[in-house]
Amino acid sequence: MRSLRPRLAVLAAGVLLATGCAATGTDDGSGPAPSSSAPASSGEPTATESPADPDTPTSWGPTIGEVEEAQQLVSTWSPAQLAGQVIVGRFHGTDPLEPAAMVRDLHLAGVSITTDNIADREQVLAMTAAVAQAAAEDGRDFPPVIGVDQEGGYVSHLRGIATDFPHFQSAGTAIEADLRTGRKVTRLAARATGYELRDLGFTWVFAPVADVTIGAADPTIGARSPSQDPKVAALATAYAVKGYDSAGIVSTVKHFPGHGTATTDSHDALPVVGSSLAEIRAHDLPPFELAIAKHAPAVMMSHLDLTEIAPGVPASMAPEVYDLLRDDLGFEGVAITDSLGMGAVGGRPTPALQALQAGADLLLMPVDTATTHQIVVDALESGELSRARIEEAAARVVALQMWQARVAAKRPVPPDVVEQARAASADLLSAAY
Repeated sequence: MRSLRPRLAVLAAGVLLATGCAATGTDDGSGPAPSSSAPASSGEPTATESPADPDTPTSWGPTIGEVEEAQQLVSTWSPAQLAGQVIVGRFHGTDPLEPAAMVRDLHLAGVSITTDNIADREQVLAMTAAVAQAAAEDGRDFPPVIGVDQEGGYVSHLRGIATDFPHFQSAGTAIEADLRTGRKVTRLAARATGYELRDLGFTWVFAPVADVTIGAADPTIGARSPSQDPKVAALATAYAVKGYDSAGIVSTVKHFPGHGTATTDSHDALPVVGSSLAEIRAHDLPPFELAIAKHAPAVMMSHLDLTEIAPGVPASMAPEVYDLLRDDLGFEGVAITDSLGMGAVGGRPTPALQALQAGADLLLMPVDTATTHQIVVDALESGELSRARIEEAAARVVALQMWQARVAAKRPVPPDVVEQARAASADLLSAAY
């Protein structure tokens, strides 16, 4: 595949210069991030080399030391532990004991909470606490993935429990109206959302949406997208990432390499996108490129049939699409699939194995969590999945959760978190309209 890195680097640099901001440093004060998470050389340092400082941050959040610690930890794990650490499970009902048992018994990385799992605030707090306790009982001293779709607008699974924010299109509208104010209210809205989610016990948010919509012909993303303009969408996505980072919650830029041009809903069937590589890099990739420059920790892969890149295979299961993300855009963080319970991947025999073999680090919400866990264990034991691939994936997830715990410890949830969230929501709406 022809490299996209030079062209996209120029685009990102142009956007950054135009807005007077630099893609260096992080909101947690850790300073500029290097271009890779490990030193390029191998073996002993030469006279002109020095060992990498373990406190040096990677381009996606964790320090080099945290990555190395995670790698060492997972190298000692059993196939059952490794298989669990690459799965974010789904469950039914509202009993906190059910997801807790899954995390403990299957060694899951964590769980995703949906509207169907929610009763009220007290039940949510009991559920997230039970899941965190289960991970600790399983011997983990880093927090589990406790994630939720809380984008703002109609994709907000905590409606009635957390503050209602306007849809993400409001961020793009605010940026178009006034750049300085727009990027500020976007960042502060994401930060307030992150703090409020942490107050409820969450460690991940499946947001922001980086898709560049095409408007009325787009049945899935629509107002979830910040803009029809790739540059505006890039700015909104990047400043949302900065806001989430500063609140100590893991954000998830989605849905790579861009769902905004799909005219079929991937919840129902596999959309076919015939865009050329040149069209994808011009229209869809800029928000992902800038988000990565702003240290995005995780990227969600789409379920799209990209006929000019990997025809007939969902992007979430196509090595070529992971190569695009890793090799061309330089992303080193956690790649998570979109939900494996969606219609776009229904009927495929082994979607979990296909995704892991292609390059996924986390499998989101397989239809049957326990069965998927056993499939991954069996594939590891038979050699169908290499242990090196799963250790790589599991170590990224563990390192990211170490980062989340460290930053959250430095950034206590404000006592007036609800008031701050309501004010941030009102400010975003006001700036947009």
